[in-house]
Amino acid sequence: MGAHEMHPDPKRDGGDSSTAPLGIVVGVDGSDHGQCALVWAAREAERRRRPLHIVTAYSVPIFAASGLDGGYATVDDSVIREGAEAIVKQALDKVSGYTIDVDASVENGDASGVLLEMSESAELLVFGTRGRGGFVGRLLGSVSSALPAHAKCPTVTVPLICSDRLGETTEDKRIKAEQARSGHQPVENVVVVGVDGSEQARVAVLEAASQAERLGATLRVVCAVPQYSGSLAWVPAPMDRKALFADIRVQLDAGMAWLKSHFPHLPVESELKDGSPVDVLVEASRHVELIVVGTRGRGGFTGMLLGSTSDGVLHHAKGPVLVVPDREDPRLADRASFGPILGAA
Repeated sequence: MGAHEMHPDPKRDGGDSSTAPLGIVVGVDGSDHGQCALVWAAREAERRRRPLHIVTAYSVPIFAASGLDGGYATVDDSVIREGAEAIVKQALDKVSGYTIDVDASVENGDASGVLLEMSESAELLVFGTRGRGGFVGRLLGSVSSALPAHAKCPTVTVPLICSDRLGETTEDKRIKAEQARSGHQPVENVVVVGVDGSEQARVAVLEAASQAERLGATLRVVCAVPQYSGSLAWVPAPMDRKALFADIRVQLDAGMAWLKSHFPHLPVESELKDGSPVDVLVEASRHVELIVVGTRGRGGFTGMLLGSTSDGVLHHAKGPVLVVPDREDPRLADRASFGPILGAA
């Protein structure tokens, strides 16, 4: 068993953002959503042999005074802090059986801001889809796109619907009803990554390949081609989709050859799908270990994730979703030598 340590408030110990923990950071708030994220993060820390940092955050509410004197009043934060400390202690107990180094902290501040600051030194951020209105409860509200889009490290969103595959239970009636309708679905040991020809997608492919290696899984590279949208209504004649698919297949195969050159021992496969990229992503998430996408793209698979449909994708995925930020990778330099690039002019 690894070491366990709790820091109720790093500022009281003279800490600052420059000493934020490395490794995997998971946000918890005591909700079922947070518990699922915690279990996934602990398993991932064990796979990567990296430390796990558990964090919760709270803000002290401020009330407007109603008297003639005006002004504002704040509440004593001692009760709130005690509740937050109890949550992280409970989380520490829950992961005590994992062979990992763990520590925890209670932060005073906005939940998304706390995680974004920690992302500067973290290897991975993990959080649930919703919570009790505290830490993770706000992450997929008004700032649902902000965290994956602006975090400096990859983020993983763990939906409550996959609690059963994590060995967790929930009293959420809506989730229980949905699980009952879908029944038990075996999860393939597969990591799915969406591509659209963008540089960001290729970065996501490399991250997905590394993740598949850690899981001992097969990597499935998926390119989805949607039907024409209203923005293409001006096209004078229908494009030959058969020819379009044949052209994309040539470029996709070239990309697969490049990928195999960097991961020669990883089982990889590719799929060219006809349909909405978001629908393809959500459907695949039902029965694979992980979905991986980039933060932005050409308006196709990954491009839609953090645009107008981000809430739909992140809230309706049936399994964990890993979002990879745009970053430099020296392995991208030799992609062109393997053939035509998907989406290149």
